[in-house]
Amino acid sequence: MTYVVTESCIKCKYTDCVDVCPVDCFREGPNFLVIDPDECIDCTLCVAECPVEAIFAEDDVPENQRAFIQVNADLAKQWPAIIEKKDAPADADEWAKVKDKRDLLDRGE
Repeated sequence: MTYVVTESCIKCKYTDCVDVCPVDCFREGPNFLVIDPDECIDCTLCVAECPVEAIFAEDDVPENQRAFIQVNADLAKQWPAIIEKKDAPADADEWAKVKDKRDLLDRGE
């Protein structure tokens, strides 16, 4: 099993989770983070660190967010690793309250 970053992270991109990851499994895109399922060791440390509660165990991803399992797997192959915490975008706190952001995911294509 792996952990999955879901829709709540879009345009927030807090990186508190990156700071606690012992295996550097996070990948960074323009406005979203993903977890590389091949690198994740299921340690659970990132879950508690996410201020927008965007990270779930694969088996616990809410039904309406299940597509993000594949999104994480696909984008982890394209995006570079992020290994240290960065400042969140200036408007991250505003975006943290927004629901239904799926269409705003920038895949960097």
